[in-house]
Amino acid sequence: MRKRIIAGNWKMHLTGAEATALVAQLRATCDLDDVEVLVCPPFTALAAVREALRGSRIGLGAQDLFWEAQGAFTGEVAPGMLKDAGCAAVIIGHSERRTSFGETDQTVNKKLSAALGAGLAAIVCIGETLAEREAGTTFDVLKRQLSGAFKGRSAGDLQRVVIAYEPVWAIGTGRNATPDQAQEAHAFIRRWVAQTFGQDAAERLRIQYGGSVNGGNAAALLGQPDVDGALVGGASLKADQFSAIVKAALETKAVAN
Repeated sequence: MRKRIIAGNWKMHLTGAEATALVAQLRATCDLDDVEVLVCPPFTALAAVREALRGSRIGLGAQDLFWEAQGAFTGEVAPGMLKDAGCAAVIIGHSERRTSFGETDQTVNKKLSAALGAGLAAIVCIGETLAEREAGTTFDVLKRQLSGAFKGRSAGDLQRVVIAYEPVWAIGTGRNATPDQAQEAHAFIRRWVAQTFGQDAAERLRIQYGGSVNGGNAAALLGQPDVDGALVGGASLKADQFSAIVKAALETKAVAN
């Protein structure tokens, strides 16, 4: 049974003090053995959150990184800097990075290589737009994004990778894929991994769903056989909502077992 993983992407929210206050609430309900829980604050709050998490099983992640180890890259953050800040993981290729900052499948590939080379786990985001879904090209888009992101990678590399399926049309819109739509996409991703890296790698791989996940819809989504967790946006800023999602992950895991 793949261990469930719930990650909170705090995006451009929360000062250090606000982040610390949220962590204090999360530690009361989300510090678990049976579900992996990760929070991803903005860069400016990483140090504060690291200290607030000390002694907890909740992990610390970052929202992005640059692919060079150092150099004249104003405003960027290197993989080693994230490690130094206490991060165990990093989100790569989020749709907001792709649409607002021009990231491509090729830059996602470079960032993934840099993250793995630095010993960071990676959450690699993929997903189609509403126009692409309505045009019936969802699987073509996912295949292109997967092929680009994982070019040059090995089955062994996937042991430190989580794939997050995030339909762009469901991010921050209040809409979310139905459980059946999520399962269909996740099953496609797992088949692609099996064909590319082998069945064992596909069975071990964890695939998260992201896109307006909240305490009310989490159980139905996480109850699907190929949905191994959630990458949570807005609801991760509310302790009660995020805790409800983590609880849903725990309860649906128990049912699956």
